[in-house]
Formats: sequence, structure tokens, C-alpha cells
Amino acid sequence: MGFFSSLNPEDYDREYADRELAGRIFSYLNPHRKKLALITILLLLVAVAVAAMPVLVSQGVDSLAENAQAVYVALLVGLVVASGFLRWGANWIRRRLTIRVVSDAVMTLRTDAFRSAANHDLSFYDKFSSGRVVSRITSDTRELGSMVVMVTDLISQLTQAIILGVFLARIETRLFLYIMVFLPIVFALALGFRKLARKVTREGMRAMAKVNATIKETVSGMSVAKNFRQETAVFEDFTEANQQSYDVNVQRGLVLSLVFPILNAISGIGTAILVYAGGMNVAQGLVTVGAWYLFLLSLDRFFFPVLNLSAFWAQIQAGLSASERVFALIDAEPAVVQRGNRTVSRLKGEIRVEKLHFRYEEDEWIFRDFDLHVHPGESVALVGHTGAGKSSLAKLIARFYEFQSGQIFVDDYNIRNVDLMSYRQQLGVISQMPFLFSGTVAENIRYACQGLSDGEMRGMATQIGDGHWLDTLPQGLGTQVGERGGHLSMGQRQLVALLRVLAQRPAIFILDEATASIDPFTEWQIQQALDMILAGSTSILIAHRLSTVKAADRIIVLKEGRIIEEGNHESLLSQGGHYATLYNTYFRHQSLEYVEQVRERVIRD
Repeated sequence: MGFFSSLNPEDYDREYADRELAGRIFSYLNPHRKKLALITILLLLVAVAVAAMPVLVSQGVDSLAENAQAVYVALLVGLVVASGFLRWGANWIRRRLTIRVVSDAVMTLRTDAFRSAANHDLSFYDKFSSGRVVSRITSDTRELGSMVVMVTDLISQLTQAIILGVFLARIETRLFLYIMVFLPIVFALALGFRKLARKVTREGMRAMAKVNATIKETVSGMSVAKNFRQETAVFEDFTEANQQSYDVNVQRGLVLSLVFPILNAISGIGTAILVYAGGMNVAQGLVTVGAWYLFLLSLDRFFFPVLNLSAFWAQIQAGLSASERVFALIDAEPAVVQRGNRTVSRLKGEIRVEKLHFRYEEDEWIFRDFDLHVHPGESVALVGHTGAGKSSLAKLIARFYEFQSGQIFVDDYNIRNVDLMSYRQQLGVISQMPFLFSGTVAENIRYACQGLSDGEMRGMATQIGDGHWLDTLPQGLGTQVGERGGHLSMGQRQLVALLRVLAQRPAIFILDEATASIDPFTEWQIQQALDMILAGSTSILIAHRLSTVKAADRIIVLKEGRIIEEGNHESLLSQGGHYATLYNTYFRHQSLEYVEQVRERVIRD
């Protein structure tokens, strides 16, 4: 395999027959049937105009040899000029229409590819690089569009060749037979080249997708790289991917560059034979000078489309490989399978998990026979060591992952049978690293509730710490947050994310609390925002702050996917079990009592 050994296909990749790919591509062109019909007419006009040129000249040469009058010369010139203008005008309109139709088709294809990517669950992006997905939606759809435009040009040229072939066969069958001898050889080479061209082209695209993925990952993590002084390592990662892409595409170029010299050599041999045979026939009086000239003039026009079909087979294969990758993304089956689309009315928030079995990988079970009942309006804090299943349970309730067996009910709805859009509209989810979109603070708060007025937004914001946190923002709610919220502190990001959820007024709130340390004043503000949300929803809290744990109605202690303890803060501490150990390890240093003890110890010392 050499260069290709590390360019493995994605699991959802598949191979399509050329006929199936052609059918899928045409389905995107089919809505533009009227324009395609006009393009076909214009294509025929161009072909006739181009094919007529050598015929007019050859016929004119024979006519002028017999009667060289000025009127015939003028007529010949006029016909040639008219043919040229017809060719130019029809071809200009054809190409404009073609580009418009192809652009519309590519836009629709890109939309379908993006919709498919957006509809996939989180497990899809856990497994497959987002950079490679982006490459399919952008680069591969563009490559497909270029192929369609090129194919229309080739069809135009082939039509010209067919029309010329008819003229040539009618004028002089003997010389035309010489041309036909070479066509099977050229087509045989083109067909033999097809499989190899598809293979090297597909690998070239995979290499480019790897470069795109590397760039996306390294640029996104540039702040971390600079913090750890790893700019050189980042550059080396990119250089390695870029060098591999270079090596693959050089090998691809070497393979693809073989066809044109071979075909040109065959064309040269054919031309030499035709010049010799035609000259001998002219000398013997079997063929007129005009007919011989027509054959010589038409030879390039006749062979050129055939040679192009072979030489540009690489680009055709590139387009087919690109369409294969795009359609594979569109056809990829989502892991989360919905058995129904029942619309969800306003939820009370009761959650029942029954006999749940879930794993990410084979033989690595996260939950086995897991049961949990959360009452409407109850806030439940999930605590436990890393890997206990806290985040997994929250993601399953949000229907971000598919579980292998068991049932999850919200109120009386089996979440496998509900419409996910209507269900998730009543969920408020905050991940451990709150994600903000580029734009203003107000735009991020209004993200899921476009109808939220400025007054309502400011009213919610001022309920948190009397709105003092807004004073720390340069332009208040109009402050630009930057990419991923990079212009804000971690505490400010969390407050914006909490307000975004509060604006939605969810029936069920899921919080994967950030582990980053923040100052006490910001923590107090965050707790105020949390209390506002908790007051109107059922809450699942993956807690890392003592204040959040203590505020919960019930604490669930998880270990290796099992509930080993549950209760409130005081009762669990008094048991001296696993929660007490977790408290002394993770939470105790956050308590006021601990801070006072440390302060007194420092004073004594």
C-alpha cells in the first residue's frame, strides 16, 4: 500500500457502482429539466457550428478549384464567420446556464450533506473527525460540481466528433476506415485506466481530508499549544499530514500523467498513416484535395474529444470519488434510531430509567440493569469518580446516544418513540465546557428563543447578583464574546450559558458542571442562576461544586455504573461511606468550615 497505508476509509464509507452514482447525481440536476433541455439544444448548435467549419472549408476548396469567383470567396468567408459567431454565442450561453444549474445542484447537495451531518448523534463525532466531515461537505462537493461542468464540455466535443464522423464517412469511406481502426485501441486504454484512476484519486482525497482535519484541530487548540510551548510539535503534525498528502498526490499525478502521452503517440501514428494514405489516394485521383484536406483538418477535431475523454478520465474519477464520499455521508445511518415521531406536549419532568444497558465499545459496559426514578420538579445531583457513568446517563436522557436495551421514560413518553425536535425543545443542557458562538452576549442568550425581548433578557440578567456581572462586560449585553466565547472568563461563559437555558424555560435541566475554579463572588452568581432554573424544572446535575451538591434534593452516588448510595448531603455524610470519601477528597476544601479551619491553623502557626 505504501503511501496509502494510513489513509483508512471511515467506517461509513461505501463503494457505489458508476451507474448508481450517475443516477444520484442526475437526481440533483433533474429539477432543472427545462434548463437542461435548453443546454442540450445549445450544445447541438455548438457541435454543428464546429463540425461545419472544416466541411465548409473543404467544400469551398473544391468549389474554388473549379470556379474561383469573388462571389464564392465572399460567400465562403461569410459562412465561416457566421459559423464562428454561432459557435461563440451558443457556447457562451450554454456555459452560463450549465454553471448556474451545476451551482444550484451543488448547493442542494451540500445542504443535504450538512443536514445529514447535523442529524447525526454525538457518538458519530466521537468516532469521526469533524475536519474530515467538513472536507466532504466543502471540497468534495466542489470537486463534483467541476466534474459535471467538464462532462458537459466533453459531451459537446463528442457530439462534434459524431457529426464530423458522419460527414467524413459520407465524403470518403476509405479514409474514414483508417480512423476507425484506432478508436477501439483508444477506448480500450481509457477503460483500462478507469479502475486505477478511481483508486489513486480516492486516496488523494482522503489525504486532503486528513490535512483539513489536522489544520482544524491544531488551529482550534492553538492556545493550548502556545501555553505548553508546543508550536513546533503542532507544525510537525501539520507537516507530516501535508507531506503525506504531497506524496500521495505526486504518486497520483504520475499514474494519471501516463495516459496522455500514450494517447498522443497513438494519435500521431494515426495522423501519419492518414497523411500517407490520403496523399497516395490524391496522387491516384481516388480522393479530391478538398476531401483530403477535410480529413487532415478534422482529424484533431475528431480525435480530440476521444483523447479528452481518456485524458480527463482522472478528473471524472475525481468527481465520482467525491460524489461517493458525499453520498456515503448522506447515506450514513445514525446510531440513534427513533421508532416513532410522537409529538411531546409540555412535560412535567418525571424520569424513569428501567433495566438500562449501555456501552460505548464492545464488552465495556457502562450500565447493566440500571434503574433510576426522578420525580417531577426534583433536582438530582450525580457524583462519583471519573468513569462512573454520570455524563453517560445525562447524554442518554438527552437522547444523544443510543442504548442497547432497556427503557427510558419521560413522563409517559418512551424517548425512543418521540419526535426529538419537540422533546429537546423542553431540555436545557449545559456541557462541562460551555460553548458560545461568535457574536454578542445577547445573541447567545437569545440563541434558542429568538422572540426574547431585550427587556426580558435584561430582567433575567439583573436577577443574578443584581446585574453586577453585566458591569464587568465592556458593552454589557452587546459585548462580543469572540470565537467559542474566548473574550469572556470561564465564569462569564457559564453565566451566559445558564441564561441561554433559562430563556428557554426547560422542563428538564441537565448540567455537566465545569471543574474549573472560579472566585467566590462568581460562584455565588452562578448559584443564583442555577436556583432560578432549578425552581422551574426537573434537574440532573453532574456536580463538581459543593454548593451545587448541597442544593440538590437528592444525591445519587455512582460507582462503575451502579447506584451505591443516595440521600441528601447530611445523611450521606453521616453514613461514612463512599460519598463521605468523595466529600473529603473533592468537596471538603470548598466548604466554609474547611476554610475557617485552615485560617485558624495559619493564625496558630
